[in-house]
Amino acid sequence: MKRVVTWYKSHITTCIFIGLILGVLTGLFLADRWEPVLTLTSLLGGIYMNALNMMIFPLVFCSIIVGIASIGNMRTTGKITGNAMLFFVGTTTLASLAGLIIPRLIGFGKNVHIEMAESDITATEFTSMLDTVRNLIPSNPVKAFAEGNMLQVLVFSMIIGFVIIAIGEKAQPVYKVIDSLNEICLKIITVVMKFTPLGVFCTIVPVVESNGISTIVSLAGALTALYLAFFIFAFVVYGLSVKVIGKMGFFRFFKAIMPAALNAFGTCSSSATIPISKTCMEEDLGVSNKITSIVIPLGATVNMDAVSILMSFMIMFFANACGVDVSISLMVVILLSNVLLSIGTPGIPGGAIASFAALSSMAGLPAGVMGVYISINTLCDMGATCVNVIGDLACCAVLHRKIDIIEE
Repeated sequence: MKRVVTWYKSHITTCIFIGLILGVLTGLFLADRWEPVLTLTSLLGGIYMNALNMMIFPLVFCSIIVGIASIGNMRTTGKITGNAMLFFVGTTTLASLAGLIIPRLIGFGKNVHIEMAESDITATEFTSMLDTVRNLIPSNPVKAFAEGNMLQVLVFSMIIGFVIIAIGEKAQPVYKVIDSLNEICLKIITVVMKFTPLGVFCTIVPVVESNGISTIVSLAGALTALYLAFFIFAFVVYGLSVKVIGKMGFFRFFKAIMPAALNAFGTCSSSATIPISKTCMEEDLGVSNKITSIVIPLGATVNMDAVSILMSFMIMFFANACGVDVSISLMVVILLSNVLLSIGTPGIPGGAIASFAALSSMAGLPAGVMGVYISINTLCDMGATCVNVIGDLACCAVLHRKIDIIEE
């Protein structure tokens, strides 16, 4: 038994991948034939997601404060945040360009006929960029936690961290309490992570079952091209960044982050993957907690590179399929809007729907495309979330070398 446990711990990535494959096969061939399977997997998947979500905001709050206070230097913390934002904005712009230009060049979607269906699902209300800036500082921090406003929690945590540095020794009792809470959060997450293969299996089954073979096959071409764009971008842009700037081995990086990437793929939530992402970077790649405690929560909020590709790709796909001409000037407007909208897209399942609703209206697409898009949103969101998380971790790897230079 002890040998089995040891093997499981050392092959957790393999187990997660097996859970993913078994979940897809179960969703396709078994769940619709045996109702108890769907009921059980939905129940266990919900428990797994709740266990992860339970610790997201306490962990983000505590880890950011501990990370900033442990640096003890506002200048260094500012450099970490500034460099991370520069990385995220730069890669998001590249992602938007790729998503707009490539489908246009290949005429993606021109040979596709789409039956329009009005959607009875209301897109999540999107907060404009001005409102996002205006609401950065929460008027009620407790409300920010209760409503799951990651950006406000992040900013509030940073304020507390900087104030602890400013006050110095008198703030140490509070810092020690928060540091202890951070350790408690990490311990709970460590236990939850042991069930990740089962959690990924259980969250995948209902997704595949609800979409069915017909939906998957009918849009297989679009999804294949989209996934190719996702992972070419991840391997080229992120891989080169890690190798050239971060001076970290390409294969070493991607091997180490597989648990986080697969968990993000299965759960469609970059926020829920934060604890696993921190573990991969700190324990497997030796990246400082000073970097991960700031960059990973920040990335889950503002780094939406793959969502940017997804939005641009789908806008061009539906425009070509519906015979809507998207001019070069309109492409530029969509590009700029996409960069801004992606920053406000929440790192939760379905968070991209609000962005797509705004951009499709801007591009002049028929209202019926929302119904089609929503039917494949989860399938698109799985790949997008996976790549977004890879981007967060690539930023950590890049800044790992930069913070060493700063501290020297």
